Amino acid sequence: MRICVIGTGYVGLVSAACFAEMGNDVVCVDVNQAIVVSLENGQLHIYEPGLEDLVLRNRMDGRLLFTTSMDQGLAQAQIAFICVGTPSRPDGSCDLSQVMDAAAGIGRAMRTPLIVVNKSTVPVGTADAVRVLIAKELERSGRNLDFDVVSNPEFLKEGDAVNDFMKPDRVVVGTGREESAALLREIYAPFARSRDKMIVVSVRSAEMIKYAANCLLAAKISFINEIAAICEQTGADVREVRNGIGADHRIGYHFIYPGLGYGGSCFPKDVRALIHTARNAGVSPLFLESVDAVNEAQKRRMAFRIMDVFASRDGVAGKTLALWGLAFKANTDDMREAASLAVINELTARGMRIKAYDPAAGKQARRILADNNLVEIVDGQYAALQGADALLVATEWNQFRTPDFDRIKAALTLPLLFDGRNLYSGSDLAARGFTYFCVGKGQENAEGFA
Repeated sequence: MRICVIGTGYVGLVSAACFAEMGNDVVCVDVNQAIVVSLENGQLHIYEPGLEDLVLRNRMDGRLLFTTSMDQGLAQAQIAFICVGTPSRPDGSCDLSQVMDAAAGIGRAMRTPLIVVNKSTVPVGTADAVRVLIAKELERSGRNLDFDVVSNPEFLKEGDAVNDFMKPDRVVVGTGREESAALLREIYAPFARSRDKMIVVSVRSAEMIKYAANCLLAAKISFINEIAAICEQTGADVREVRNGIGADHRIGYHFIYPGLGYGGSCFPKDVRALIHTARNAGVSPLFLESVDAVNEAQKRRMAFRIMDVFASRDGVAGKTLALWGLAFKANTDDMREAASLAVINELTARGMRIKAYDPAAGKQARRILADNNLVEIVDGQYAALQGADALLVATEWNQFRTPDFDRIKAALTLPLLFDGRNLYSGSDLAARGFTYFCVGKGQENAEGFA
């Protein structure tokens, strides 16, 4: 299959590399010349486990090319995937400018019949707008070419995107044309060898499925975090509560891990976009609004707990917090909407210094926090402890799961450990002489420490 992929972000680059890995000829088009040159030289601009090997191997074998030219990308393509960004506007609506720019470019460049697949996360009705725009460009140039616009939303998790693409739970395809569905079925057949994973629905239903899925997952996170907040004030332990409710097969254990709140490029944006869509459709999205509000509060909750602990010690001003983890989750360098940023902003606004380390997001953090002179990004997790009064673990990287606690205690001026991902045993740490705070339970004290 000859495939064009427009956009080389997380979705575009992963999709292109995985399609090429299955033997397809793929051309990636991106408007950013610096990124194209970097990729042509084998240098990736994003961190995603397993992706670099795929890109380099398929680039070397000639199945994966990169260009800034839409004409080159579509020259022999049978199908074009739009995989560009759809960031939030200040009002929560979805900025579709990149999608529309891609659609217009397709209309100007296509010379043969084409199936256009929208893989970007877009509001319901976007495929119709893309179809109209492409038709206008074709009419303007006097070309009468057949095309279809299909919705094929992605369900990739950052940090495990390659595996998600290679072994999908389902492949949702929104189209009213059987020939379009047949072509997508052929493309995805190598990724679904054990069973048919394709779900063919209407275009608008496919667009809604993506939002409904992400918003439901976000809702589960906000739910367990609100339960955790109640547990902290009532003497319950949210970890025990999670075990009790997760045993019910109707609920299950997935996505009910308490923490510092969800972040990244998808959940926050998609919840707000669906809120905006609902309002425009005359629906009051009370539930979705609560999901978003709970999450925003949760991102700051640990910062306020840290302030409360230091209130009896002359406050946080002038104190130093060691921070392990900056990315919004492990196995990525993505800091978009990361809870760490909310914690940093709250504490530094009150004069607390931050010494932070992340295995992958250090470069991003230095760029984002360059103007905050109370933040220092260091190159080692134990280097972050030097001169610090307490430690907060904000991202669940594997290397943080079984650290050297004696070394941590020796480095900190106070034996205070705040666990934003519930990685550790409070009783074990109390026995080691720490005062331990996690999400969803009151503090566990070392003997003699208040």
